[in-house]
Parts: sequence; structure tokens; C-alpha cells
Amino acid sequence: MKILFVSVFGYHFFNWVLQLKESGHEIYWFDVNDANTYVRKIDFVHQTVKWKIKVDYPGRHRVKKNFSSLNELIKKFNQREFIDAFQHKFDEIQPDVVHSFEMYSSCVPILEIMKKHPKIKWIYTTWGTDLFYYQHEPEKLKGIKAVFNRLDYMFADCSRDSLIAKKLGFKGNYLGTFPGGGGYELHSSNSWVNEFGNRKTILVKGYQNKFGRCISVLEALKEIEDQVKDYRIIVFGATEEVFNFVDLPRFNKMKNLRIMGLIGRGEVLELMGQSLIYIGNSISDGMPNTLLEAIIMESFPIQSNPGGATAEIIEHGKNGYLIENPENSNEIAALIKKAVQNPGLLKSGIEFNSKHIKPNLERDYIKEKVLNRYELIERNL
Repeated sequence: MKILFVSVFGYHFFNWVLQLKESGHEIYWFDVNDANTYVRKIDFVHQTVKWKIKVDYPGRHRVKKNFSSLNELIKKFNQREFIDAFQHKFDEIQPDVVHSFEMYSSCVPILEIMKKHPKIKWIYTTWGTDLFYYQHEPEKLKGIKAVFNRLDYMFADCSRDSLIAKKLGFKGNYLGTFPGGGGYELHSSNSWVNEFGNRKTILVKGYQNKFGRCISVLEALKEIEDQVKDYRIIVFGATEEVFNFVDLPRFNKMKNLRIMGLIGRGEVLELMGQSLIYIGNSISDGMPNTLLEAIIMESFPIQSNPGGATAEIIEHGKNGYLIENPENSNEIAALIKKAVQNPGLLKSGIEFNSKHIKPNLERDYIKEKVLNRYELIERNL
């Protein structure tokens, strides 16, 4: 069948699509934001990229950089609207199925087109804060409910979102709960897994933004500085707010603290394989991909639990710790202190995850289940 994927440019999306390589389906992708890049990693996919600019005239980047007013004027004549470009490609492909990733970038904008073609099956994959956070914003909720009235199928990375979807009017077929980028190639990542006794690193996800709350973790670590002085503390993916925060004088004496900006996924996995504890903290998320990566790299997770998503795989005090209030540094400090004072719990928690959760994240295992879902859709065309 012809499947038209609608998504922003993103690593997890590419990994999901790779599951369909050599599946026999004819695969297309419309890059919603037009990152202006052909992706070789998914070269079996017919890619609609570089659609936004009508004429890439000489000196365009110089004008964009130095003459903002002129650039805005030129854009009115030289830039295609998303809905027009998508409609053109939709009519050209005539897909059997449209699969949208993320609600407000890839579902709401094409709703009116999909409503005109009720026989074309429409799949939605929820990402991150799609439903849990935006269900409380009236304008967003209006769009979400309108999309659910038309959708036929849905994937999610946590069961929580399937329940929210049903509450908000989704009456289609729920296809299952799977990692947002498909599974993980354990045979290659296992080479980076260090022995438990050789790990002396506490690894922290460095997002401080609308949803991320890394600063609460840093405040917690500062609060129990004496208890963690023998560990390397590494913050990765740090945003500007985090770099500014650790420039404060009170962090000058934390010589074991290292702050890193954005790094590649391979580097993240390698760091996780060296880390005794991984900490991820946010006020809204689905099933965090970095949590799953920490589990496959056999690091003990301390993770926020918005809406109960993380609790679907982590039992507090058994195979990880759940942060219930991501903005309470005292709570986080108490959990980190418990963890470093109880190596037996860390070891048994990691062993549990490695035996009972890690195998179910293996890429071929997930891929087989995902392909079965697409076959189910094809039988119902």
C-alpha cells in the first residue's frame, strides 16, 4: 500500500520509518517544516523536501541574514504555503494511508484535506506532550478533538495517551504502545555497556525549557554535594539556561560537574553505558526515549512521572525511582541520596530492567509487531 508519512525532520521519525524498509509498502514522506535536506538514512523513501522556497536566488542567505525586512517582503512572493504544497503532493501520490507524527505540526494542519477523503485511512502517532499537556489549553483542545473525530488509527509511546485519546473522542483502532522511534539495536549498543562495579558517573539530561527541569536536578545535587563528591556528574544536552545557572558562584567548587551541550546519540549511549545513575526530569512528556536508552545501557533511572507514563515501566523503589514533583529539588535530592547510599538496590534494579524490560525493546522484536499493525490496516483498506 502507499503510505504518506507527515512529520517534522527528526531522528526518532527516521528510525520508525526504517522499520518499513523492504516491507513491500510504497513509502512517502512530507517534511512539514522543510528542513531543506534529503535524508540518505531513509533513501528508500520518496521524500518531499525543499518544497518551501520557489526560487533559491543567488544571495538569498545573505539577504535573510542581513536584511530582515527585505527578506520578509520577498518571502511573501517566494515561499509556498504548507497546505498548498501538501495538497499538491497528496493529489500526486493518492495515498492509501496517511500517517501523521505529532498533533499540531502534522495532524491539525491537514485536517480539512483529510476530511474530504474519508476513505483514506489516517494514522496518528502521539509524541511527548501532544495530549497530556495540551489537553488543558482550550484552543489546542479544540483542534485535538476535531482531529480525533476523523482519525482511524493511533500509535502511542505510553498507554496513558491512549486513555486520554479515548476521553477526548478518539473512536478508532488503537494499534499499540511502542517506543517512538521503534526498538533498539541491542547487539551494537551492548558493546558500550560497562560492568556495574566500574561505574562512577551520574548522568543528567540537560533540558531547561518549557517542559524540561534540569535546574531542579542541579539544585538537588548541590544540596547533597558531600554525598555525590566521589561521582562524576555529567549534564548532556544542556540548554543556555543551564549553562548560565552553573556559572553562579556557588557551583565554582563542584569540580566533579561537567556541562555538555547537544551531542550525538552514539555519545549519549556511550555515556549511559558508563553511568551508574541516569536522571531525567520534566513537567510533561510521554515515555521518555532517554529513559528507555538508560535502561538498555543498564543505568539506574531516576525519572519524572507526568501523568503516570513512566510508572508504566518503572516501579518506584524496585527498578528505578519516580520523581512525582519535578520542580521540588528537595524530593529529587532525597531520591539521589537514597540511590547512592544503596548500591544493592541499584544493582538489583538494573538486573531487573536488563532481564524483564530490555529484551522487549529489541529492534527486531518491536519491528515485527509494528509491521503486523500495518498489515492489519492493509487488510482493512
